[in-house]
Amino acid sequence: MSKFAITGYCCLLMLVTSTVQADKKNPNNDLRFDGAQAKTFKVTEEGSLKLHIFEPEVRTEEPRPVIVFFYGGAWKAGSPKQFEEHCHYLASRGMVAITADYRVSSRQGTKADASVADAKSAIRWVRENYKTLHIDEDRVVAAGGSAGGHLAACTAIIDGFESDQQNLVISSKPNAMVLFNPAVTLAPFNSQQPLPKEKLEQDGGLEFRMGTKPINLSPGHHVVSDLPPTIMFFGTEDFLLDGSKYFHQQMLKAGNRCDLELYDGQSHGFFNYGKSENKYFIETLQATDDFLQSIGYLDGFGNVAAWHADRQR
Repeated sequence: MSKFAITGYCCLLMLVTSTVQADKKNPNNDLRFDGAQAKTFKVTEEGSLKLHIFEPEVRTEEPRPVIVFFYGGAWKAGSPKQFEEHCHYLASRGMVAITADYRVSSRQGTKADASVADAKSAIRWVRENYKTLHIDEDRVVAAGGSAGGHLAACTAIIDGFESDQQNLVISSKPNAMVLFNPAVTLAPFNSQQPLPKEKLEQDGGLEFRMGTKPINLSPGHHVVSDLPPTIMFFGTEDFLLDGSKYFHQQMLKAGNRCDLELYDGQSHGFFNYGKSENKYFIETLQATDDFLQSIGYLDGFGNVAAWHADRQR
């Protein structure tokens, strides 16, 4: 074997070894979901990333709509488990439902700009594999909560922040958005700060956490016309609400559909499965179903409360 061949082999071995070691540091790679298939959609220097795909029981002749969820956790932590029950329900309604992993600071030592790149890669992978998934590539929904809602919004609104070796001919922009208390405004607006002072300053400050100037990853500051129809869910006591009201106003001003559903007295994360005896999980998921019906992605009447009660038996 030549000196150059040995060098190349050693470099490859180092990359594979570092990826395996990084994967061991990512507990999300060991996740298993009943009724879901795991697929690696991206391999990074910090390790591989997976999608968990929930398919409807009945395979139709017509391609199906698809929804991709990104979990919350301040771009720092979190798990695809957050949206497992959402995926089970929407698969029961005939959608392909996916909950995605992405890089975060506590596991991979990355910033939010890498998380945005991963979210774009996930949407692009789904669209690229539309035949295998038997989905309609023109009915792709990006969804998520908190930081995950931010990532979903970035896939639709923020240009750039792409990983290397991506096929940019295939769009990473979704056709609709479902956002659960998303962080959609990350720079000052209307003489207001986007976050409370203590949150602006934590973990080295917002710019450090973003990996770029916050305005560069602030969907509220980049709204244009012809963006995907959107629904957002917020509790009235959420510290992100003012920034999201600004985003909502910008969306409407630009002629985009943006529904804002408010829940009195509720705080950040109120919608999560397992909270408040699942009252708001059921209500927000029912509103999601209604929204998806209104844009032609679901047919018939969906009853989340009845589905949930049956699932508890």
